[in-house]
Amino acid sequence: MAENKKTSYPKEKINILFLENISDVAVKHFHAAGYSNVKKINGALSEQELIAAVKDVHLLGIRSKTQISKKVLEAAEKLQAIGCFCIGVNQVDLKAATRNGVAVFNAPYSNTRSVAELVIGASIMLIRKIIDKNKAAHEGVWMKEASGSYELRGKTMGIIGYGNIGKQVSVMAESLGMKVIFYDIETKLPLGNAESKKSLKEVLSNADIVTLHIPELESTKNLVNKTTLKYFRKGSILINYARGEVVDLEALRKAITDGHISGAAVDVFPAEPEKNGDPFFTPLQGLSNVLLTPHIGGSTQEAQHNIGEDVSAKLFNYLERGTSTGSHSIPELALPPQEGTHRILHIHNNVPGVLSEINTQLSRNRINILGQYLKTNDAIGYVVLDVDKNISKNALELLKKVKATIKVRMLY
Repeated sequence: MAENKKTSYPKEKINILFLENISDVAVKHFHAAGYSNVKKINGALSEQELIAAVKDVHLLGIRSKTQISKKVLEAAEKLQAIGCFCIGVNQVDLKAATRNGVAVFNAPYSNTRSVAELVIGASIMLIRKIIDKNKAAHEGVWMKEASGSYELRGKTMGIIGYGNIGKQVSVMAESLGMKVIFYDIETKLPLGNAESKKSLKEVLSNADIVTLHIPELESTKNLVNKTTLKYFRKGSILINYARGEVVDLEALRKAITDGHISGAAVDVFPAEPEKNGDPFFTPLQGLSNVLLTPHIGGSTQEAQHNIGEDVSAKLFNYLERGTSTGSHSIPELALPPQEGTHRILHIHNNVPGVLSEINTQLSRNRINILGQYLKTNDAIGYVVLDVDKNISKNALELLKKVKATIKVRMLY
């Protein structure tokens, strides 16, 4: 549980807003540390609603539906950090967050197991054609047959993207007696007996089941399209629990209706409803042996609990210690505490001479620096200063006047 550490600001004046029904473990984390102004909202907010809501917010927690635009960030004058309680951060304008000195955290590994288990479950359902048999049974039709129904054992699992989830799928598939092959644009060490292949085509043409675990980038948009679908082995299965834009769904529909692809499981879509109950359409609706789910790959109680623990800890450590490990916008620093000091955080545009000006100003005013840390990225620099307690207020005012300053905060 979080340490109830003395800080230089009244905790009751720190405003924390959690959207999209984030796990209660995150709320409890901050309550236990003495933060009383924690507000939780079940749904996402529109851009205009966000602009009004974040004006006095210091920490913001979201999931995948909330879009954090440049306008939202510019309206959030007090915002220190955003916690994305999910795997990705593509819902946040990271360039704008960086320019505004707002740290952005996420939980890239916390729902890995949940997604991997669902991939294996979907593989069994599809290779046994359970979706069609289930539908028939609900309609009062008896379909007891073995035709077109197979075991996973002895089949080949092709994994596109051998990251954390891809590796989990690899281990689980091999434990069921499958051969595993994979393709990744980076060199990855295979686990178990998995084999790395040199090209996407080599995996697609040799796999019975292909599962995608890749990010949404310009280079991955419609990676599976009418051309690459021709590389798939006839009768193979496609699983996409990665990102909605990486598969051309119209092309996939045609490949299924033509009989080239025998089944598919899709959990992510190019356009998804804002909330439960909203209408939803995809070209894959109504197709035989197709499993459609509403972006629930990581939606288990265990995953949400783990994500709540992970992201809330990162937010807490940044707020109370200045630790930016895991941030996608602020340079990463992990800071050992120093006794008998006050700590000041300084975020500035990454231009020449800033650190020199900071040191000159403090030296000119006889302010002793007991510890100093600096790290930069392409856009900004992050300086942490431990100074003598007796003159820390003067140091804070001097740092605010340094050219290229974005944010200055007295930590403790």
